[in-house]
Amino acid sequence: MSRILVTTPIPAPGMDILERAGQVDVRRLDYDGLRRASASGHYSVIVSQLRDRFDAPLLRDSSLIGISNYAVGFDNIDVAAATAAGITVANTPGVLTDSTADVAMLLMLATARRGVESDQFLRAGSFTGWEPELLLGSDVSGRTLGLAGFGRIARATARRALAFGMTVMFCPRPPGDRVVADDELGEFAGRVQHVSWSDLVTDSDFLSLHVPLSTSTHHLVNADVLAAMQRSAILINTARGPVVDEAALVTALRDGSIAAAGLDVYEHEPALATGLVELPNTVLLPHIGSATVSVRSEMARLCALNAAAMVGGVCPPHPVNPEAWGGAG
Repeated sequence: MSRILVTTPIPAPGMDILERAGQVDVRRLDYDGLRRASASGHYSVIVSQLRDRFDAPLLRDSSLIGISNYAVGFDNIDVAAATAAGITVANTPGVLTDSTADVAMLLMLATARRGVESDQFLRAGSFTGWEPELLLGSDVSGRTLGLAGFGRIARATARRALAFGMTVMFCPRPPGDRVVADDELGEFAGRVQHVSWSDLVTDSDFLSLHVPLSTSTHHLVNADVLAAMQRSAILINTARGPVVDEAALVTALRDGSIAAAGLDVYEHEPALATGLVELPNTVLLPHIGSATVSVRSEMARLCALNAAAMVGGVCPPHPVNPEAWGGAG
């Protein structure tokens, strides 16, 4: 029977599907342990998490046929190296669009209206009654939202923002650009404005990041970008932590170069840049963009089906690199 290594148990129905497909071992491993397990010949497929790093040296020595990542993103895996090694990588696409867009809106509202700060103020016993200038925030309705990227999550965020009466701009592939015709925009044609990356940065009241992590988007938001933003602007990141230079962000928030930041992801997750947690003009969430019962359950189902297919000698339903598939034989 094929053996599957699961680095962290996944929600129902995931584990049941895996156990029907093969022998399942659950082991939380550091990098060295993961490398040894991958090369051991004991496992054909690993069900991995974003914190599990599969770099070129690990993959080169691996005897795996597949990695089923419990995530939509797969920047923890060197896909080119996996393909060269004949290892198929699979993910869980199309599942968390709405839940992550909800969190983007949550971060906009919470930062603009100082929601966390107000909650802490009340719990500390500081609320003595209504005051004309108590914890004044900024408006959301009527403001301009700039979307860095315009994929599924960005579009779902745009849909919500338009319902709030916001003006929505987007740059589809920052820091570069590409032509986006009205037929591609669909429901958003005439309702959102396509602008350059530089204009998005300077003209947005809220700058929300929706790009995958790549060489071109690493530190997309750096000290220069933060300096070019409006002093009243708010940065929102539900994409990937390294898209933002977190140390530069701390400096900008301290200096008042921008007004606030709402983050669900971090550059060196789970560690945070020095000084970030002390800043009152931040809302910091522990990577909960997909954290609803229904979404995590569906992610688990897709992840397990990917793994079960591979141990059964079938190309998984959601391969990232289908060209790598060679089967169990």
